[in-house]
Amino acid sequence: MSVLVQQEAPDFTAQAVMPDGSFQEVKLSDFRGKYVMLFFWPLDFTFVCPTEIIAFSDANAEFEKRGVQLLGCSVDSHYSHFAWTQVARSAGGIGPITYPLIADLNKQIARDYDVLSDGSIALRGLFLIDQNGVVRHQVVNDLPLGRSVAEALRMVDALQFFEANGEVCPANWQRGDRTIKPTLNDSKSFFEAEYTSKA
Repeated sequence: MSVLVQQEAPDFTAQAVMPDGSFQEVKLSDFRGKYVMLFFWPLDFTFVCPTEIIAFSDANAEFEKRGVQLLGCSVDSHYSHFAWTQVARSAGGIGPITYPLIADLNKQIARDYDVLSDGSIALRGLFLIDQNGVVRHQVVNDLPLGRSVAEALRMVDALQFFEANGEVCPANWQRGDRTIKPTLNDSKSFFEAEYTSKA
């Protein structure tokens, strides 16, 4: 399994189902200047996958507020993606989705991101790509394990806070929490405030 963090995100051009239901070619590099949250799911018309796709869609406004473009991808065709959007959520479909659903029918995108499992389907990979096209965060879950959309948003917040302020974000950090000035002397104020009363 490759670690892509700190590397340029592999570019791709692929067909996608757009939020309006149309088919359109999507190229990753067209989103330079924006953050991108690219995530893979194993297969259409399965079980955990619709819950993730729907959860990201329902949270898309929060990603957009942060200047993040969501992109979902699986090894299915864009025709299969479209058919799935036509099935009601109550029947195991995904209904209308607010971001592009990318078709990786030849599995090249999954290979490039090293999430292809046994040459067949993608593991649940998620990649946060910065405005310069560099991967800053990745997580890969096995097939039975759905991801946390809240954690994906937290990673965006942490990255953007660091970029704006130069301070680093400790474990479980949320917006408004203390951060750390990354020098030996300056970091002491965080550790004193955070741990003195808990010792």
